[in-house]
Amino acid sequence: MNVTDGPLIVQSDKTLLLEVDHPQADEARTAIAPFAELERAPEHVHTYRVTPLALWNARAAGHDAEQVVDALVRFSRYPVPQPLLVDVVDTMSRFGRLVLTNSPVHGLVLNSLDRAVLEEVMRHKKIAPMFGPRIDADTVVVHPSERGRLKQLLLKIGWPAEDEAGYVDGEAHPIALEENGWKLRDYQRLAAQAFWAGGSGVVVLPCGAGKTLVGAAAMAEAQATTLILVTNTVAGRQWKRELVARTSLTEDEIGEYSGERKEIRPVTIATYQVITRKTKGEYRHLELFDSRDWGLIVYDEVHLLPAPVFRMTADLQSRRRLGLTATLVREDGQEGDVFSLIGPKRYDVPWRDIEAQGWIAPAECTEVRVTLTDNERLLYATAEPEERYKLCSTAATKMPVVQRILDQHPEEPTLVIGAYLEQLEELGAALDAPVIQGSTKNREREKLFDAFRRGEIRVLVVSKVANFSIDLPEASVAVQVSGTFGSRQEEAQRLGRLLRPKGDGRQAHFYSVVARDTLDTDYAAHRQRFLAEQGYAYKIVDADDLVG
Repeated sequence: MNVTDGPLIVQSDKTLLLEVDHPQADEARTAIAPFAELERAPEHVHTYRVTPLALWNARAAGHDAEQVVDALVRFSRYPVPQPLLVDVVDTMSRFGRLVLTNSPVHGLVLNSLDRAVLEEVMRHKKIAPMFGPRIDADTVVVHPSERGRLKQLLLKIGWPAEDEAGYVDGEAHPIALEENGWKLRDYQRLAAQAFWAGGSGVVVLPCGAGKTLVGAAAMAEAQATTLILVTNTVAGRQWKRELVARTSLTEDEIGEYSGERKEIRPVTIATYQVITRKTKGEYRHLELFDSRDWGLIVYDEVHLLPAPVFRMTADLQSRRRLGLTATLVREDGQEGDVFSLIGPKRYDVPWRDIEAQGWIAPAECTEVRVTLTDNERLLYATAEPEERYKLCSTAATKMPVVQRILDQHPEEPTLVIGAYLEQLEELGAALDAPVIQGSTKNREREKLFDAFRRGEIRVLVVSKVANFSIDLPEASVAVQVSGTFGSRQEEAQRLGRLLRPKGDGRQAHFYSVVARDTLDTDYAAHRQRFLAEQGYAYKIVDADDLVG
């Protein structure tokens, strides 16, 4: 048997085992990241899986089968199973055998580079009604309104179509970057260029890496009216501040479409909540999508896109669409819908690469394990299954541990983050710190965030409203006391709150306080998977070993 000393073991079931402590581990992780998804990340060996969607994303981003095969062979400790290599080549070759284009005579058509594939999909009972007349042996007319849904279904049956049907320019509107005292970073420029070359798709960059500026650069390319969809009003106002500061746009050219205001301007920033709000069973705000001839639609935090917005996006395929996110992981498994309806991944940079360039702060991740009291353990053991996670993650035993962590960082701006409001209120009282949660009015939120930025408040207790799109560059310590079960995307967002570079170059510290021997530990392990994929390692310490 031919054995080398590579860090990777490639198995015939399409799993890849990466030895974390191997000197080539980081190089191998970077090489396989475009086409393999991390599944498990314990201390020494991380498990990845090669999936069709990951291979198609790699293909759409410009990687070919030869590069994938080369990465597997180069880093594998043992000979790579030949059937797996054949399968990689075959799977990647399925992308683009069907191509959507615009015919000057017939409008939207599906062309096939493989006639048998076209015959197969034309006989599919859900797909057949989407087609108009057959033009020739390799081409069929597609009803324009079905462009998005056709791509969704073709992906599901394993024949992802390449969409080259083009885009409408939309209503022209002058937008220019104004680089006064600042410049687009190389990776931001490359991300915007990769998106523009593809026409639609997703840019994956870590929190703190300036995704808003990638959006602004794309808007400057489009020179058109733009609809920006964001997670909440505070995030929307941050977008507005950045756009006014970094582009030629004025305050009057940017509208806010939220629960508080309904302004439609050449650039309109709307919240997902208002778009998906129903009145008498109907989505009343859908007309926003048709209210102007938008040239570009930007989806901030695309991994959180609500299902109704996917359905609306299926009708927007002639508009350029840019998705921005720190992670393509979706807990609902709808990554395929992001691929088919927003577009494939166009640009991605490992977090540690950007950290090495000095654009985001280095971070140390620590899991602090707490032992519950006998009474808490008994309550947990006798609770109904659906109550157990809340019981262990909100245990009173965590309170003094949070205080001891804060005592270790007496001067540093700190976020204490949790999911349960009663727990957050108790922490706020115990730490004498303000609490920001869902019912906190936007004006009050912004006032507290501003005071935190200025250093007037050192500790903020926040619910999951602070997971997304909140720019708090000063925060250098975060203490997570409870989360949304095992959400990997949430872990990534919470760490991301700390990654803005610090003026003095200091390290960020991310703590997760976890109750041992409970579901809390299990969910924590699941949440940490995404960070492990990005090259961050958790160290585990016992709460009793913390010096208060």
